[in-house]
Amino acid sequence: MAQIFVVHPENPQSRLLHQAGELLAGGGLVAIPTDSSYAVVARLDDKDASERLRRLRGLDERHHLTLLCRDLAEISHFAKVENTQYRLLKLATPGPFTFILEATKEVPRRVSHPSRKTIGIRVPDHRVARALIDAVGSPLLSTTLIPEGEDLPLNDAQDIFARYEHDLAAVVDGGACPFEPTTVIDLTRAVPQVVRRGRGDPASLGL
Repeated sequence: MAQIFVVHPENPQSRLLHQAGELLAGGGLVAIPTDSSYAVVARLDDKDASERLRRLRGLDERHHLTLLCRDLAEISHFAKVENTQYRLLKLATPGPFTFILEATKEVPRRVSHPSRKTIGIRVPDHRVARALIDAVGSPLLSTTLIPEGEDLPLNDAQDIFARYEHDLAAVVDGGACPFEPTTVIDLTRAVPQVVRRGRGDPASLGL
């Protein structure tokens, strides 16, 4: 059964986040708040994580999973970023945008898109999410917590616990989040393409 860690949304208790990090290290999936909606996360070095995340969501291997990173420097370690892409990333991060980029060799093949070798990347503008990434010490593999067969993400930690108490190791309750997924932008094309419109406004990036 999942544990619930109730944390302050602005000053999350490091002790509780380290406990959540220990559950991730043990192979667990953890639901966390972000600046767009709740997401479910796992460690990038967990060999079974990508399969379990996709199974939880009912997704196939062509659906991009996303790396939650701390900053632009960390993004460039896991994704190939050209100058024009970097300028757009600098403008948009941290924030409710996910960018599709070509993965570097630091990203395991099981995680990236099977044919395009791409990965979703973002820097969340949420103190709980970023503090957990700091506690773990590396980017977290994630997907928006949208129940299989539904269109909207989950926004309430107690609802998440009720639905997934036997599938998750923990729910980090940082209060309600915005009720929209991120805006997804594919930067691997000659002209950036908005793949999904969400909370982030593409017009703020000139798109």
